[in-house]
Amino acid sequence: MIAGWALKLTAIAVLFFLITPIIAILPLSVNDSEFFTYPMRGFTWRWYSAVANSDKWQIAIKNSFIIGVPATLIATILGTLAAIGLQIADFRGKGFITALLLSPLIVPIVIVAVGLYFFFAPLGLTQTYIGLIFAHAALGAPFVVVTVSASLRSFDRNLSRAGASLGAPPYLVFRRIMLPLVRPGIISGALFAFATSFDEVVIVLLLGAPHQRTIPREMFSGLRDSFNPTIAAVATLLTLLAVILLLVAEWLRQRTARRN
Repeated sequence: MIAGWALKLTAIAVLFFLITPIIAILPLSVNDSEFFTYPMRGFTWRWYSAVANSDKWQIAIKNSFIIGVPATLIATILGTLAAIGLQIADFRGKGFITALLLSPLIVPIVIVAVGLYFFFAPLGLTQTYIGLIFAHAALGAPFVVVTVSASLRSFDRNLSRAGASLGAPPYLVFRRIMLPLVRPGIISGALFAFATSFDEVVIVLLLGAPHQRTIPREMFSGLRDSFNPTIAAVATLLTLLAVILLLVAEWLRQRTARRN
């Protein structure tokens, strides 16, 4: 009984510790004050209006989508193909290659950014949208590998063998049998890849040109140059976007679980 209550209180304390820094910024986005201060002085939507009417924030939003959407598409295709290859094929060094593919998840982002800079610079890809798209695709692909691999673990290979025995070519087996069953994992991975690109700032700072300002880069500059609550408004919008993406990913996970 006491151990149960202690466990619940510990869980609540940990949840409070994790969530409080995120929640604390949300009320400041509607605070009628020029500064990040508590207690609140009043309610206002003017910081959201300032974001909507600001040219620099509109450019930042546009750049985030210009980079994030194609990066997500590339990461989804490459991550799905890599996951299928790792799950179906059995070869020497499979564990090493898997660890290598997932390394961007654990290697510090600064190290990844410096490595990409030295790799892209001789190719003329620094300070270009193409370079940023490829860099963000490299960051997002491991998330797709993880989610698609999880979906493939419950995939019954006898279905593919049955399709092949009936004369279906490999691409038709993939499109009509495997793809519908692993689609929730692909979509979940794509959502995580998009969120990763949308929140990334270090690579944009190192590889991007001065005019290639994404939302996180604009927030970073705002914190350094002009500290005002419009940053809290943008942070709130990004938080809502992340929550929506997580809810969609959880819905897809539950849908996959019900199917299995």
